[in-house]
Amino acid sequence: MSASSSPESNSSQTPEQQKLPHGFEWLKLVASHYTGALDENGEQHYHRVLAERQREASCKRCEKYRDWNLNYSPTVIFMREQIERIGSQVGREHIICDHCDEYKAGGFNPSLGVLLCQNHVANRLHLEDTLAHELIHAYDEMKFHVDWTNLKHHACSEIRASNLSGECRMTNEIFRRGQFKVTRQHQECVRRRAVLSVMGNPNCKDEEMAKKAVAQVWDSCFNDTRPFDEIYR
Repeated sequence: MSASSSPESNSSQTPEQQKLPHGFEWLKLVASHYTGALDENGEQHYHRVLAERQREASCKRCEKYRDWNLNYSPTVIFMREQIERIGSQVGREHIICDHCDEYKAGGFNPSLGVLLCQNHVANRLHLEDTLAHELIHAYDEMKFHVDWTNLKHHACSEIRASNLSGECRMTNEIFRRGQFKVTRQHQECVRRRAVLSVMGNPNCKDEEMAKKAVAQVWDSCFNDTRPFDEIYR
């Protein structure tokens, strides 16, 4: 097939034929794109392949960061040990990297496990904070049997996860989010992130409802550092 011709339909191709182009085949496609040798269908093919290659690369990077944290992060190791102590586990097979359409770094589903959003994880430290956050949700689910449809239950776990995971440390607020407040920075970050998360609950009608749920459980949940003795990160 010439560089300027359109790709054939994938409907009749075998899985082997549908593999992404690599090596010189990919270089030829890139060169054809930059020299304007591709027709409209060829350009669509190029951008489709580029997106898939980027997704493949971000998945590999996410899995590399995940595996490093599972082996070496004190917070991640500690949380997994604490989950095991209460009779459950979150194994490597329960922590997956995938592309997320929503702008978030991760998520937790009681039935499925932990999701790490490979296209929104900035670096290994960001993934560590995200994984720690989701493991705190997993701990809460297994120890306290959280009713995620109850906004106060949800708010409490979000407060604890943002408070204990490290995502609200001052360096993150300054360099990642541009928040320069010095006094009560940590508390404001925890509250802000908890409200945003509760707003995503299908049972939450609006921001005011989320703020009310967070306010109702704030004191008890912010001061509950289990399984840590104190705010570790």
